[in-house]
Amino acid sequence: MTLRNMFSAATVTLALSMSAVFNSHAGLITSGGNETLSWTARSLLTGAAPGGTASPEAGLAGNAIYHPTYPAYSGVVGMLMDYGNGNRFVCSGTLLNDRRSILTAAHCVSDGAGTANPLSTTIFFQPDGGLAPDARIYGVQPDVVSIAVTDYFVNENYTGEVIDQNDVAVLRLAEKAPVWAISHDIYTGNDLTGQNFNVAGYGLMGTGNGAFSGTTGYLREGDNKYDYAWGNDLFGGFFTDSFFGSADVTYSYVSDFDNSLLINDAAGRIAAALGLGSTFDDIGLGDREVGVAGGDSGGPNFINGLISGINSYGLSFGTGFGDIGGGLNSSFGEFSGFVPTYIHANFIGSAMVRVSEPGILLLMSLGLFSIGASARRRKAH
Repeated sequence: MTLRNMFSAATVTLALSMSAVFNSHAGLITSGGNETLSWTARSLLTGAAPGGTASPEAGLAGNAIYHPTYPAYSGVVGMLMDYGNGNRFVCSGTLLNDRRSILTAAHCVSDGAGTANPLSTTIFFQPDGGLAPDARIYGVQPDVVSIAVTDYFVNENYTGEVIDQNDVAVLRLAEKAPVWAISHDIYTGNDLTGQNFNVAGYGLMGTGNGAFSGTTGYLREGDNKYDYAWGNDLFGGFFTDSFFGSADVTYSYVSDFDNSLLINDAAGRIAAALGLGSTFDDIGLGDREVGVAGGDSGGPNFINGLISGINSYGLSFGTGFGDIGGGLNSSFGEFSGFVPTYIHANFIGSAMVRVSEPGILLLMSLGLFSIGASARRRKAH
């Protein structure tokens, strides 16, 4: 079967991994494609180990290998955006080193054009000592710290499309983060291909077979590997020539959710269809392997404690390319997409400076006032 015919027989489904707390966000539904492949995008951590991150058999807590340790993940936050008319959505984010900035995905707070849309956003920090694995960060929880967002800095090149390497934003907190929350710097290596990473978020939980817990707000973490970016030279520009839309996807990295079977190795099967043989074949990391799900958007990827990427989208090429169940449900054989931080170091650094500007300007004004007062005192003498 030719590559054209193989892709024509498949349907690509993509999803923003932002999930609704109460209602869906109809404005996030979109579709498109070309003569070889169609796709549908719509708004929406599952684990490979028995019981997954949650399951009817293992209960809400799921397998303990995905439970976060304290204080390592104390700077990974839950986010609640209020868009009005009862529409409230959740995402995840990470505390940066200035302790006033939260790094997250732009689509959590924006539809594009560099603007932010929520009426309000609240950031939730784990209490000192962390939450129990079956305790939800949203709602009434003792000692959970909530802080309002006062400003949004959305990458000006973010288009609002589902797959967009500029899906990144920095949010300003009304006050500094709790003293116990660990902050993070960003990873600045110049290529992520083939590197293992740790990923965390407060999204939907499941088993890898498409079953979900049905709710968000429980922090989980696990591991995966960056298979490649859509602009990988070996693809010859196949995915970067308007394949997913008009947004720049050259440095949009993906990892597939493996279950130790080559038949469900989405990254390997897509590469093979492009004539690359077994170049990217990989059956995964075993029980610690995870895939990103709804509500994990904006959450961090870590390499040695540095933020290497931001959870951005989910993607399925269908059962013909490894998806174990079809549709888009964060099951084995689906991709998770990430925004690498190394291409946004300048934007993130600039946004952090802007977050700090009000305090800097205040100190400057106080300093100028002191100089003026001193001059007046000298003149009076």
